[in-house]
This record gives sequence, structure tokens and C-alpha cells, in this order.
Amino acid sequence: MRVFVTGTAGFIGYHLARRLLDEGHAVTGFDGFSDYYDVGLKRARHADLAGNPDFTSVEARLETPGALLAAVGEARPEIVVHLAAQAGVRYSLENPGAYVEANLVGTANLVEAVRAHPVRHLLFASTSSAYGGNTALPFRETDPAVTPLTLYAASKLAGEAMMHSYSHLFGIPTTAFRFFTVYGPWGRPDMALFLFTRKILAGEPISVFAGGAAERDFTYIDDLVAAIRGLMDRPPPRPGDGEGPACPGDTLSPVAPFRLVNIGGGHPVRVDAMIDELERALGARAERILQPLPPGDVPSTEASTDLLRALIGGVPETPLRLGIPAFVAWYRGYYGV
Repeated sequence: MRVFVTGTAGFIGYHLARRLLDEGHAVTGFDGFSDYYDVGLKRARHADLAGNPDFTSVEARLETPGALLAAVGEARPEIVVHLAAQAGVRYSLENPGAYVEANLVGTANLVEAVRAHPVRHLLFASTSSAYGGNTALPFRETDPAVTPLTLYAASKLAGEAMMHSYSHLFGIPTTAFRFFTVYGPWGRPDMALFLFTRKILAGEPISVFAGGAAERDFTYIDDLVAAIRGLMDRPPPRPGDGEGPACPGDTLSPVAPFRLVNIGGGHPVRVDAMIDELERALGARAERILQPLPPGDVPSTEASTDLLRALIGGVPETPLRLGIPAFVAWYRGYYGV
């Protein structure tokens, strides 16, 4: 296949591109190398991908007029996976403009590019933060998502809406998926596991919110990529094609070839238990400073996995006791500590 992936210098985009290349597919990677976190880490990811002759790199910003239109037109992909975004729940309180530009304007540019150059399947990365103030667990794709707690979450909900509208208007088979706390080798430095590892090894205290009682549905990167890869082969049918729901609670749109899917394992873990596992992997103890939950954070996340299982036959299963040591091994090797 010819696959166009945005955000290939990012954590998830890098891993997806590497898997696709390993399978023998041609990948065009589009990334703007923003300085939200260490650009050197992003360059290192892309350098690893560039060693494969089937990888083509396009360095440009999502919000630059015409950049995505030209890149998609040149690549002529069969599948587009839109992973690039301004990430981070808390950072959206500091720099809201970055979310408007990348996540709103950038996503609008992406769907316009796909409208001009139709593909077999368009896939869009959303977030579990879209569930916002919803307190019913597990989070089901059919739950109302009308109470976003941050601009980041709101921008991703807007992206889902844009995707659905273009799917309806132009018949683009589209799958939006909501990620749940992804971690693993080559991870993002702004995420808790990465931050905690750096500080523990440096002998610095870590801030633990909600007394460590907050729960997250941690998803190991290889499991996440396997789920995305499975969904790539399951484009939603067009209304009237005769294909029924994959299971009760399927989110197939009645007016568009569009579906929304959670990607998570459905096994939430307390943050203090995650830190316990990290301490074991590092062979070091953390000095924990307990703090209240910050604005925009939620006490618990848990994915309903029924739809994902029905579509691809499985769900993320790697436990923290295996995933965290794998991350620590990568971290020590990459940073030489």
C-alpha cells in the first residue's frame, strides 16, 4: 500500500510508520518538527525511518496553506492516517493558539487535501480526553461527548466533527479513534512516565496528582499500533451497502461511511501503582510530592473495548509490568543513563 501518515516524527506516528515499512508498504511521512518538546528526539525518530528506501519525508506544518494539498497530491496514497496535532492537556491552558492552528486549521487542511485526492480510508487520531466531564465508566463510544474540559479536548472533538462532515459530503470512508494514555519506547517527554523516569534518575522529587489515586487506562505503544493497523483494513461501509453493525453499540453513522472507535485495553491502573512498577524497573525509589488534580484532568479513564474487539478481534493487552521495563530499557539506552 501507499500510506500517508502525518506526525511521523512524533511518538505514535514514528511507531506506525516503522511497522508499515517493516511490512513492505510505502510511507510518506509529513511532520513540521514543532518545538513543543525536544526536536532532537523527533529528528532521531525520523532518521531511523529514513534508513528505509520506502520512506519519503515531507517537512512542513499542517497549518501552512497548500502544504498538505501538495504533499497528498504528490504521494497519491491509498490510506491517510492523521496523527499530527498539538498534543498535551495542560499545555492548552498556556498556549491555546497552537491548538487552534494545528488541530483546527491543520485538520481542515487535511480533509480538504483528501477531498481533492480521494483515498480508500482516512483515519484520524482523537483522544480519550474527548469524554470530558463524563463520569460513567467505562467510556463508551456512544456516550455523549459534550463537556470537554480543555481546549485540547475541544479541538479533537471539532476534528471528529470535521471528519464526519467530509465523510458525509464526499463519501470518504473515515475512522476516528480515541487513544487512552499511550506509553512506551521513544515516548513523549511531556508524559508522566517519561517525566517520572527522568526525575527519579536525577534524584528529583515527582509531583503525584490526586494522591496517586487517579486511574488511567495505560496503552502500550505496540498494542496501539497493532490496533491502528487492524482498523486500516476495516473502512466503514457506506450507508445502504448492506453491512450491519459490527456489534451492539457500533458507531457507524447513518448518513456517512464514518465510525468512532476507542483504542484502549479497558484495564485502568492507579497512578501510584504505575509508579511502583517504575521504581522496580529503575531500581530506585521516588520522592513523591502529593498534589491536587490539575484543571482539565479527570480522576479516571477506562475504555469500552467491545467495538474494537469486534472489528479487529483483539484489544491492547500488554501489562505495565512488561511495558514499563521496555520503556526504561529504551530510555537508558537512548540517554546513556
